[in-house]
Amino acid sequence: MSTQRVFVARLAGCAVFDPSGDRLGKVRDVVVIYRTNDSPRVVGLVVEIPGRRHVFVSIGRVTTIETGQVITTGLINVRRFQQRGGEVRVIAELVGRKVTLADGSGQAVIEDVAIERDRLGEWDVGQLFLRKPKTSASPFAKGPTTFAHWSDVQERQRPGESQSAEHLVASYADLKPADLANTLLDLPDDRLIEVAEELTDDRLADALEEMPEDDQVHILDALGDERAADILDHMEPDDAADLLGQLPEDRLEELLDLMEPDEADDVRALLQYGPETAGGLMTPEPIVLSADSTVAEALALIRRHELHPALAAAVFITLPPYETPTGRLLGVVHFQRMLRYPPHERLGAIIDDTLEAVTASAPASEVARLLASYNLVSLPVVDSAHRLLGAVSIDDVLDYLLPEDWRAGDDSVRATGPRGH
Repeated sequence: MSTQRVFVARLAGCAVFDPSGDRLGKVRDVVVIYRTNDSPRVVGLVVEIPGRRHVFVSIGRVTTIETGQVITTGLINVRRFQQRGGEVRVIAELVGRKVTLADGSGQAVIEDVAIERDRLGEWDVGQLFLRKPKTSASPFAKGPTTFAHWSDVQERQRPGESQSAEHLVASYADLKPADLANTLLDLPDDRLIEVAEELTDDRLADALEEMPEDDQVHILDALGDERAADILDHMEPDDAADLLGQLPEDRLEELLDLMEPDEADDVRALLQYGPETAGGLMTPEPIVLSADSTVAEALALIRRHELHPALAAAVFITLPPYETPTGRLLGVVHFQRMLRYPPHERLGAIIDDTLEAVTASAPASEVARLLASYNLVSLPVVDSAHRLLGAVSIDDVLDYLLPEDWRAGDDSVRATGPRGH
């Protein structure tokens, strides 16, 4: 698949639509974070909605970026955009900065920035459109232009200009979530909160998922309700439910009201189950398809880079509707089985209908027994009518089975904990 490239100056002012074609607003800026030894990564867009309110739309909620329009997954959070530490606005801050060209040809000014989508669906800063100093004394003359990659230039910091927040975030950019969590917990408390405030929402959410619940609650309390809700939006629903379950009822409801509506609905559904049951351990977002779907369609969904590997190992086949709670569960098609058939093969023809599902009230010990007995990485969770409610993955069960203080073990254990891949 070829790389998709969009220049930010052309993106500014583009209309933002939901999947139904309704206009939500227009793009005002692109937000990136710096990384060590790599180009900045795009984390989201600043979008102006009616009322001239600027809101943040995570890049994960953007399905299509083209010159002239942006399409999102649907609902967006309408709280006013507040720039986090370590975040850089391309138009407001990056465009206009002076850089030095690594080839020794002198200095230039950034006039435009191209963002590029890679094969995994992530957006990074690609080419820079630069203008060099003019060589003519004419007041109407302009300097020559050139293109350069991020690695071909070096930014010139202005006297007194601090980029410590950006550099701090960049120093943690390559850490796995489990390692980042341990690094944060090793800091003095004041420094821990300071660094947590600098991290992007999705990065901090990944780290929180790897922490003991007491530390999760402490950090969220220090960040305030609005930021806490943003973090919870980025956490896996089952992890967010476990965390919210530790809070007083009134604060729990306040945070749920501040979360994205669709994310909050998933978490509310999980909170009705006991924490040591299949319902309390499951994620409500497995891959669900119809029997008429093809192998090609299933493999395309599995390729989604944000999908947890354990959930990508199989797709669940149900009757309509295809969002949990679904229609009746028909069976499962495992990833390896799909690879043995041509792309046009219907999933209904290769379905495994022998896999034993568990009810939402089943104890975690029963889930662990079934996973171990049949060498599985996930199990479907159903209600009394055999409708699919979600799936329990092996990492959720490991979190339950391991002792509460397992995260305090040696570094080799911490580096290979759940989701630390």
